[in-house]
Amino acid sequence: MALTILCLAFLILLLLGVPVAFAIGLSAVCAILYEGLPIAVLFQQMMSGMNIFSFLAIPFFVFSGELMLHGRIADKIVALARNMVGHIRGGLGMSNVVACTLFGGVSGSPVADVSAMGSVMIPMMKKEGYHADYAVNVTTHASLVGALMPTSHNMIIYSLAAGGQVSIGALIAAGVVPALVLTVCMLVAAYFVAVRRGYPAGTFPGYNAVWRSMAAAAPGLLIIVIILAGILSGVFTATESAAVAVIYSITLTFFIYRTMTREKFLKAAARAVKTTGVVLLLIGVSTMFQYLMALYEVADLAGEAMAGISTSPWVIFLMINIILFLLGTFMDMASTILICTPIFLPIAMKYGMDPVQFGMVMLINCALGLNTPPVGTTQFIGCAIGGISVGQVMRTILPFYAALVAALLLVTYVPSFSMWLPRLLMG
Repeated sequence: MALTILCLAFLILLLLGVPVAFAIGLSAVCAILYEGLPIAVLFQQMMSGMNIFSFLAIPFFVFSGELMLHGRIADKIVALARNMVGHIRGGLGMSNVVACTLFGGVSGSPVADVSAMGSVMIPMMKKEGYHADYAVNVTTHASLVGALMPTSHNMIIYSLAAGGQVSIGALIAAGVVPALVLTVCMLVAAYFVAVRRGYPAGTFPGYNAVWRSMAAAAPGLLIIVIILAGILSGVFTATESAAVAVIYSITLTFFIYRTMTREKFLKAAARAVKTTGVVLLLIGVSTMFQYLMALYEVADLAGEAMAGISTSPWVIFLMINIILFLLGTFMDMASTILICTPIFLPIAMKYGMDPVQFGMVMLINCALGLNTPPVGTTQFIGCAIGGISVGQVMRTILPFYAALVAALLLVTYVPSFSMWLPRLLMG
């Protein structure tokens, strides 16, 4: 009965529009009051969940991404992407995908990615005659690659939600190939729609222009290499790498590019503090929720329910994907990871999926949810920039959704996409 109260209270609060963090916390309070246990138990769980040293990486990675966002790194990445692929049919769409991928590696955040790239690329594409729905769909879907990049703080959240049994270094290495797969799928979708709509091809500016733009963008992109190489070589830990990313971002934006001002720095710091506060609140209340789910053996019950439908790993993984996608449409990325990982990771491992591979499946599913109403954070930002309604965008979203689903299925059913690089680099 207590489990029913927990789930019903959570669903009702979500349907009433209560913010996810408060919905999680209040539903946990309802369940604990029904059990007759002291509420202090929940607050002890909440504090222990937030009081983890590795979580220091989250504010650092968030701050680094904000510094890159406000330091106008996006302009140089857009110039590089346009010079590289702008001459292909639907060149601005292709450039958008490449730019979003590159900036996603710098920011590690789909929301920051769509904010930065969208503000540059969407107006540019509309001015060049591209339809607004195409510009928004390309931007919002390509920006999701940021969730798989080395600077993504969501990997750290997943590692800790998995009970610390998954190496952050392995997750960072595992995200590289799925990110490339996702980018290729998005390039195919963008090209297919561009050809069908008859969008023009641009003019190739020449290799000299490509090399110049690459040299201009290289210092910003170097942060990806620094983090990946530093962690995998053992020079610094994931937490230390986040601090290194902040120092590098400050050096880059203040002294190399000289695009950072005092006002922009304070704005970046304020946004980083706000984002970190939201994430840590979600971590704290989700720890309360995880405590109750463990108490009521939710993972075992979910596993038994799925086994009653099928014992085929293919079917089990498909069901997990569908459930994660549906939950991701109602909750933001961090809360979905924190709540669902303790439930579905043991089930996935039981049927032969490595925890690192499951982390990639989880991140892609959550990213897909970011672009799906009713929450759909990245989609709402893209639509606001493009001056178009969500309904209009949803009518032409299918090719881009198909690209994301194709990438998700490849990562789910072909383990080597996720596991090849971690095994190669880490043994």
